[in-house]
Amino acid sequence: LIRELAGAARRPEVTEDVGGFAGMYRIAEDRYLAAATDGVGTKLEVARLADRWNTVGLDLVAMVVDDLVCSGAKPLFFLDYLAVGRLDPDRVEILMSGLVEGCETAGCALVGGEMAEHPGTMDPDALDVAGFAVGVVERDRLITGDAVAPGDALVGLASPGLRSNGFSLARAVLIDPDDPAGSLAAAAYADAPAGPSVADELLCPSVIYAPAIMAMLAEAPVHSIAHITGGGLVGNLPRAMPEGTEARLDPTTWERPPIVSEIARRGNVAEDELRRVFNLGIGMVVATPNPDLVIAAARSVDTAGAVIGEVARAVGTPQVHFTSDI
Repeated sequence: LIRELAGAARRPEVTEDVGGFAGMYRIAEDRYLAAATDGVGTKLEVARLADRWNTVGLDLVAMVVDDLVCSGAKPLFFLDYLAVGRLDPDRVEILMSGLVEGCETAGCALVGGEMAEHPGTMDPDALDVAGFAVGVVERDRLITGDAVAPGDALVGLASPGLRSNGFSLARAVLIDPDDPAGSLAAAAYADAPAGPSVADELLCPSVIYAPAIMAMLAEAPVHSIAHITGGGLVGNLPRAMPEGTEARLDPTTWERPPIVSEIARRGNVAEDELRRVFNLGIGMVVATPNPDLVIAAARSVDTAGAVIGEVARAVGTPQVHFTSDI
């Protein structure tokens, strides 16, 4: 429905057959702008309940710029939109400090934004935030996924914690609505009472992969890049693959964050549901014929990567299969 409506607001420079994680706009014969927007979802509710705001700005930058770089685009600048029920300058300053840190990490400028106070329509302590970013890419450096071929290795970049997706399920399982503060302060794992709290695990900041992707693009052949957000590996990896291929992933090749297993145990959540909701410890997937170069480039900017599967020939639309199911 939205696609049909948006068709009325077109310009010839808009390119439909490029990208997928970002919108593409041709500004010259050989150059494109990429644009993306996103939010942090209901992870913000965990931050509100815990009154901890120092990491959600990092989450916001990660969600936006890591969509941009899937097209091969270098992030240029970022804008934010913040809506609150009542303006709390101290809280906003803490949130914005994380956002600034995220922009510095991603190598993009924070050029502006909007802050709106909505008394009477939002609760006084309610907060929502969104981000918008623009990047640039040369035509011969575009990553479209068309080059993906059977035999390509799939390199996964490690994602500690839950990143910024799946928090509606995580909150339903881990947070008692009658005692949210107690739930968040409790130890995340029964066998580690002195270990991290539930709040610590849920508010683990999202890794910003843009520097690692830029390093890969400079040093290695990259055929496609998939940002693993809502929908998990099964929903996002096919977006970066062409018809006639499928991804075969070996789940024994990477470590699943313990909090995912804890949610599965406490909530009796089925494996299929975990795969649809969470990224299972993989934040980005890169298809490449030379995984050693890709992994080395990621390591050069302190990002862990490993081969987690391969591309295989298939019939029809791209799918993801786990070797444990075959």
